Amino acid sequence: MTDRSRLLTGSAYGAAVLAGLSAAVSAHWLAGGTWLLSTVGGAVEAQGRQGGAVVRAGLALVVVLKLALAGLALALAHPPAGRRLQRLVGTTALLAGGVLILYGGVLVAVGALALTGVLGEPADPTALRWHVLLWDPWFLLWGLLLVVAARFRRRLSRGSPTG
Repeated sequence: MTDRSRLLTGSAYGAAVLAGLSAAVSAHWLAGGTWLLSTVGGAVEAQGRQGGAVVRAGLALVVVLKLALAGLALALAHPPAGRRLQRLVGTTALLAGGVLILYGGVLVAVGALALTGVLGEPADPTALRWHVLLWDPWFLLWGLLLVVAARFRRRLSRGSPTG
C-alpha cells in the first residue's frame, strides 16, 4: 500500500467514523434520549426536550444525511465501478467536505470570539464551550478528512505517481 492510498483510506475511514458517531448521537436524540442534549443549548435543546413530530422529522433527516455522508466517505476508500460514478462521488465529497469545513470553522471562530465576551455575555456559556471545544471542531475535522480523502481518490484515479 502506498503512502497516498494509506492517507486516502485513513482519512476516508476517519470521516466515516465521525459521520457515524454524529449520526448515532442524533439517532439517540431522535429516540427520545437526552444524553449530551444540554451541551447543544438554546432553542435546539429546548425543542429536543419538547419533542414533537417536526423535531422528530428534522432529526430523522439529519440522521439520514449523516449516514449518507458516512457512506460517501466509505465510497472514497472503496470506489464504485465506473468513472462517472467515481467522479460524482469525489465531487460530492469535495462539496460536502467544503460545507462541513465552512460550517465548523465559522462556528469555532465565532464561538471562540463569543467566549471572550467581546460580543457580550453568552446566554449559555457551558453549551458554547461544548460547541467551541467539541461539536463545531467535529464538523471541521470531518470536513477536512472528507476533502483529503476526495483529493487523494482523485489523484489515485488519475493515475498520478504514488508515493
